[in-house]
Amino acid sequence: MPSIASQSSFKTLQRFSPDYAPCTITKYESERTGMSVVVVDREGPKVNGFFTLATEIHDDSGAPHTLEHLCFMGSKTYRYKGVLDKLATRAYSTTNAWTATDHTAYTLDTAGWEGFAQILPIYLEHVIVPTLTDAGCYTEVHHVDGEGHDAGVVYSEMQGVQNTQGELMDLRAKRLLYPENVGFRYETGGMMEQLRVLTADRIRKFHRDMYQPKNLCLVIVGQVDHADLLHVLHNFEDSILDDIPPPNGPFKRPWVDSDPTPFLERSVVETVNFPEEDETSGEIAIMFFGPSCNDLLGASALNILLVYLAGSSASVLENTLVEKEQVASAVYYSIEIRPKILVQFSLSSVAADRLEDVERRFFELLRETAANPLDMTYLKDCITRERRMIKNSVETSSTPFSEPIIYDFLFAERDGSRLKADLSNMKEFDILASWPEEKWQSLINSWMADAHHVTILGKPSAILSKKLKSEEKARVEEQKKKLGPEGLKRLEKKLADAKAENDREIPKGLLEHFPVPSTKSIHFIETTTARSGAAKQLGRLDNLIQRLVDSDNAELPLFIHFEHVQSNFAHVSLIISTESVPIPLRPLLTIYLENMFTTPIERNGQRIEFEQVIKELEKDTVDYGISLGSAIGNPEVLVMRLSVEVEKYASAIQWIKELIWNGVFDLERLSSTTVRLLADIPEAKRSGSSMLDAVEEMVHSAPASIVRARSTLVNALYLKGVRHRLKNDPDAIINQLTEIRNKLFQFSNFRVAVVANIEKVAKPASSWESFTAGLNTSKPLQPLEKRLSRISEAGRNPGKLAYMVPLPTIDSSFALSVAKGPSSLQDPRIPALMVALSYLDAVEGPMWVAVRGTGLAYGTSFTRHTDSGQISYSVYRSPNAFKAFQIGRSVVEGFVSGQTEFDALALEGAISSIVLSFANSQATIAAAAQMSFVRQVIRELPEDWNERMLEKVRAVETEEIRTVMKDIVLPVLTAATANLVVTCAPVMEEELVKGFQDMGFTPEVRSLASFQDDYGMGVPEGAGIEDEDDEMEEEDEEEDDLDDDESDDGKMGTSCT
Repeated sequence: MPSIASQSSFKTLQRFSPDYAPCTITKYESERTGMSVVVVDREGPKVNGFFTLATEIHDDSGAPHTLEHLCFMGSKTYRYKGVLDKLATRAYSTTNAWTATDHTAYTLDTAGWEGFAQILPIYLEHVIVPTLTDAGCYTEVHHVDGEGHDAGVVYSEMQGVQNTQGELMDLRAKRLLYPENVGFRYETGGMMEQLRVLTADRIRKFHRDMYQPKNLCLVIVGQVDHADLLHVLHNFEDSILDDIPPPNGPFKRPWVDSDPTPFLERSVVETVNFPEEDETSGEIAIMFFGPSCNDLLGASALNILLVYLAGSSASVLENTLVEKEQVASAVYYSIEIRPKILVQFSLSSVAADRLEDVERRFFELLRETAANPLDMTYLKDCITRERRMIKNSVETSSTPFSEPIIYDFLFAERDGSRLKADLSNMKEFDILASWPEEKWQSLINSWMADAHHVTILGKPSAILSKKLKSEEKARVEEQKKKLGPEGLKRLEKKLADAKAENDREIPKGLLEHFPVPSTKSIHFIETTTARSGAAKQLGRLDNLIQRLVDSDNAELPLFIHFEHVQSNFAHVSLIISTESVPIPLRPLLTIYLENMFTTPIERNGQRIEFEQVIKELEKDTVDYGISLGSAIGNPEVLVMRLSVEVEKYASAIQWIKELIWNGVFDLERLSSTTVRLLADIPEAKRSGSSMLDAVEEMVHSAPASIVRARSTLVNALYLKGVRHRLKNDPDAIINQLTEIRNKLFQFSNFRVAVVANIEKVAKPASSWESFTAGLNTSKPLQPLEKRLSRISEAGRNPGKLAYMVPLPTIDSSFALSVAKGPSSLQDPRIPALMVALSYLDAVEGPMWVAVRGTGLAYGTSFTRHTDSGQISYSVYRSPNAFKAFQIGRSVVEGFVSGQTEFDALALEGAISSIVLSFANSQATIAAAAQMSFVRQVIRELPEDWNERMLEKVRAVETEEIRTVMKDIVLPVLTAATANLVVTCAPVMEEELVKGFQDMGFTPEVRSLASFQDDYGMGVPEGAGIEDEDDEMEEEDEEEDDLDDDESDDGKMGTSCT
């Protein structure tokens, strides 16, 4: 494409097509500014952008993180907060950003190239030439409000994580791994202490140093018009040359030109306490340095070793520590791509009094593994599977290659030579497959078993929890005292003035200047449907793929739905009706499903142990699992799925048959699974958001619901009963599991979905004959369960119920209200409701401005639940969920009464957001095929439903929107017609109860444990039931309880070897 690049300031550095992926990768570089651009051309309706800057800082000020927020506050030409998101919404786009330790990335997610090209230069101006006003820094980063409390979007975000287990352990690990002259040592999100003193000038300096075009790489994935892209970027550069440092001036490239990370000189094991009321279990994090990130062969070998050691229940670490010895609920590994790759193993839910023992056992296992013969057959299977998984991810990911491109920009040569060498092919796996056993054993020793390392033992401390709260309370009181009444008034005025400056109204003409783009550049992926057996009852089809399936001469009655796509893989799903499973046994599905792929099987009269089953499964597949059908729009059914290379289609069918009917209910495996699931429950109960959803599920779903039966608040009791019976009467549980299998796996409960290139599939229909052999095929197909039929009386007729659930593990509040809504997508009110919710929930829309913009919550959202005939409103992470709820209601009331007018431009943006949501649901070939199946089989909608719905959405009138807001949206914010659940910090309880009472609700304060249900399991006394949250202990404010001499007071103990 030299002719295209030559018409602009950009030259082509690389262009190549990976030999394993249907895409082309092109790298450009600007000869004027040094800006890098990498385009991954691939088919689909979406264009995704990742605008990445290498960012390095040697302090905990949080300056990198602050810019992630401040760049959205306005730019040189568009000097208004929110203008970028309002324009993006009109262009079928959404924006976002993240801050990592080594880079900051700004994302643009768009349907079609035309909208992407329209918003691109405006977005880039916000990144490179933002306003960075004092007022913006004051409100977004940190300020003290008129009541003396510290606030600010960035400050509040870090306040919510700084003293969590993960953050405390991670920060201490950074300090031990990296010296002071290496940027990886620091918290780029910002520590609260430093955010309180961070200045706008410091942020501006960091921006000027780092936010230069020569330090920016645009990664763009989708169907891109290259000539138009380079033309847009050329004009953008023209507009900023006078605002940036001289492009050819001196510049120290972050990370590459910085001091290198030294190797560790010794191993360190250190204990870090984290605040937690439940002191029973902790965490272990173990970190090593690996090879250079620019060493493709070394990095690939490391990844294979990690899969071999901890990739599944058959791998040595997971199998020994979790499955057999049961000293942890899981062993995870992760890799941080850095000049020296950082490897971390995480061991979760380890008994707090055994942390040191388990850490020592971890290294014993590593040394034993390296000293003894390796399972070279399995290791080579890991190599082969990794190659398959990369191929599959290219098809199933909407943004393939974005991550390796970002890290190539950060750490490799800027000419793209390393990028081309690394991504053109996968020859490194051929080399790895030839390595002898001694080579792999040597790497286990040098990288892990004998390597210097840092271990953090995370230990829970109830005393630390009280101490931190006490210290923060004292600090704020001292701050108030120091400021005094006059000082607080001055700060209140300063904040009001800053908000007024930030919230200046955007001129309507500015928005009108940017039209809504055409949808012609949105290229939706087309699939072809074929049907076999009972699926033909949905209608006869006449196309090439249907004729191919018909030619298979299968006379099977089995319901099989085919979606033909261009793919190298076959994705096979068995959809299973659950109606025949007795209700008292439905909670046992948690263990049944968890054990499905990790249990022994009987094959030809021989028992195959579960480790071998897993190894064989991994050899044949790229993915497998069984779960509720949430992904296909029906969580009350089960979906068993296997993804294989297309030539292994018959093997996938054989696996499904073998796992369903030949699985062995092994007492040891069942006990291990039960213990592991129970170990994870305390951590699940620490989340205010998760427990909000769990309580809502218990209130609004009937016991028949599979979702309810498998919830945390059922598992908390039911699994303890299972554990007791497995010890005392194991046959009772095994008989129940056998009954579940016999009830569940009946021919009349089965529907099959196949997504593949059907032209490459041998015997697409008749291959299922072996699966159905011996089954009673005479019974009619069971109708799919409807979520609507499994909701409770409270769910069918909401109103008046309100529950307040205090949780000592959270510092904020969450709320969720539920009311009646449409129960069919054919409901004539659906188009207007879609527009209404899109309008209300828009970024920088009415709810955003009223709630998030005023600091009342991190976010709010309305959700339409057509499957259950409900609508919900949620408040996420709020300092006062009542105020966020109250403001949300007043916003809707304003539109209903006519006091607030609808903005015509914002309505256009709401419709554009709906277009984007349609594109999001069909972003890849696999997603497009799945949506076709869901539309036809799950939702029973006509072929042209999407097109017809978009036409209706565009035709919605303002009065229709006002009507649905009155009839559907306002009721979810009204006590008489909505049920309410709130989770909160105990100190918030009284104020929240009073607030919601004033709105007409009658909140009942209840413990989390009071919502638990054992489904008649009848757990005997003494079986280990802890009702630790039945009563919330009041915090003891006496100084004696916070004595610094206590062993658990937050001090850290270190040992070095």
